[in-house]
Amino acid sequence: MKIFDSHVHFVDPNRPEGILWPKVRLVIAPTRMAWPGKSVLLAVCLALAACAGVDHDYPRKPSGIIPEAGDAELDRKIEPLLVDRPQDVSGFFTLVDGVDAAVTRLRLAEQAERSIDVQYYLIKRDQIGLVFLHSLLSAADRGVRVRLLLDDMFNSGFDHDMMALDAHPNFEIRVFNPFNRGLLGRSVGAAFNFRRINRRMHNKSFTVDNRVTVIGGRNIADEYFGVREDSAFGDLDVIGIGPIVQDVTDMFDTYWRHDTAVPLAGFIKPLENPSAALEEYRERLVSATRELADTRYAEAVIGRAGEGFENKLTEIRWSPYTLIFDTPDKGIKNKADESEMIVTPLIQSLSTVEKELMIISPYFVPQKRLMEGLVEASNTGIEVTIVTNSLAANNQATVHGGYAPSRKPLLKAGVTIFEVRPDAHVPGTEYVDASSARATLHTKAYVIDRREVFIGSFNFDPRSARINTEMGVLIGDLQMGADFMAGLEAALPDSAWRVSLTDNNKLEWIELDGDLETTHDVEPMTSWWQRFTAGFYRLLPIRSQL
Repeated sequence: MKIFDSHVHFVDPNRPEGILWPKVRLVIAPTRMAWPGKSVLLAVCLALAACAGVDHDYPRKPSGIIPEAGDAELDRKIEPLLVDRPQDVSGFFTLVDGVDAAVTRLRLAEQAERSIDVQYYLIKRDQIGLVFLHSLLSAADRGVRVRLLLDDMFNSGFDHDMMALDAHPNFEIRVFNPFNRGLLGRSVGAAFNFRRINRRMHNKSFTVDNRVTVIGGRNIADEYFGVREDSAFGDLDVIGIGPIVQDVTDMFDTYWRHDTAVPLAGFIKPLENPSAALEEYRERLVSATRELADTRYAEAVIGRAGEGFENKLTEIRWSPYTLIFDTPDKGIKNKADESEMIVTPLIQSLSTVEKELMIISPYFVPQKRLMEGLVEASNTGIEVTIVTNSLAANNQATVHGGYAPSRKPLLKAGVTIFEVRPDAHVPGTEYVDASSARATLHTKAYVIDRREVFIGSFNFDPRSARINTEMGVLIGDLQMGADFMAGLEAALPDSAWRVSLTDNNKLEWIELDGDLETTHDVEPMTSWWQRFTAGFYRLLPIRSQL
């Protein structure tokens, strides 16, 4: 009897970025099947896996920007703010608090009168996810055109619901690089299409009436908005008005029309009764909204509804900016090398640092070029600081295993490293009993010389750089940069351990409690099993997929 590891790949549910890992062991009993018989069996398996394949040429319904009429609610609020503004300047303010981030999205959906364009890697069907989808459906009921572009990594089991929403005349869904829905299931189909489906859309944008856009690191799920009691993701969005909105809309349209964005009918079988399915799903969304409405969290959302987007307009920073993103060709293996990639403007931006660089990346797995750049910058006197997840806070031990080898070389070069604690306070979680929740850093940002801030979806890891599509915005603003750094410097002592090297080249983690300093010689708040698991993953040749 032979036992060997297969190359069937499954989604790791603990990694929001969605890595596919070989996790199946095949046990094959001895057989006398002749080679022709084996070939027939293989052909049958391939045929079953390919059944219900993806029609990338499925006809697309034409759609584009709906012209601004000037009489919508958002038109009246925003247009006066744009008078005499330069075209290279837009208005921005950040969303740190999870409740504020939820209120902003729901309030904007409620105000929409023409269009909502939604592009996300993940929309969970949990409480906040269902309420969010209900807000989109309600907008469609009012006559608003809703376009939802969703990655397919976490859509298993939701084909019927997506088709139900897509049955609405004002609601259209397209899915980026969809999995085959073969008779043997998505996972087996993935094994035969790995080179294609390994490339995912990690972009996150939410644009209303081509007037307001929200971009950043948050997916749509309870943990990003302070709803869960066991998990809290510290994250960051930025709201933009002005020319940035048109840039995001143009990017969205580029993805929407691309071959990798497939209408549902191109890979999912049609519903027998679409109207009935839509009404049934509408009732479920209404029920989920009512269920959340009876919670203390909903009280906080309702209480802040009057403090929504329109009341934050006075906080807007008017700044030069650049929207940067991967083109969707990066999602096609044989076109990726020639596609325009986000790493090009990121490298150009990072090369301008003169005094100080702060990188915040939850999944920090630096490859050779980045390591050399950070070491060189530190050696030339630039103050380089990395903020990432500790092993105790990281929701993915595989990523920590990929990151861990970089610590000593960076520390030897003088780079400062902070690792976020699992008991760090995440703004917006105070409305549920999150006292035992594990905090996880999910913000993706950096600050150069306190004058330029990047906020987006890009992790400093190989997957963001080479495999997934990403987006973000570079904002040139001294005040925003100073405020951002001041907030971090105030939060880090209570929220993170500073990692350092002892004289005998051992790692230690320094914890501050006021003036009291405690030193840990093993990774704090972890078990031996967590450390063993992360160490094991460190040995595997998987860094290129992290």
